[in-house]
Amino acid sequence: MWWRFFEAIRTGEHRLAPMTWITAVGAVIYAISPIDIIPELFFGPIGVVDDVGVFGILFTLVAREKARWEAGLGRGSFDGSGAEA
Repeated sequence: MWWRFFEAIRTGEHRLAPMTWITAVGAVIYAISPIDIIPELFFGPIGVVDDVGVFGILFTLVAREKARWEAGLGRGSFDGSGAEA
């Protein structure tokens, strides 16, 4: 079902909320940036906790979007804006 969800996003069948996009971009930037809240250089494996937390928040938002998409499937055509198309 996840594959169909990502395909629906890719094809425009489902539009993600702006906050989900902002969080996704922020998570990627945070993961690749050299600046960390808890640096791995000083704290070792504990420094990964903040990275896991950021991606945990992202996964929660994506799971919420998937649930919203699945709810829209039961009602027919759904454009992702909260209204049926």
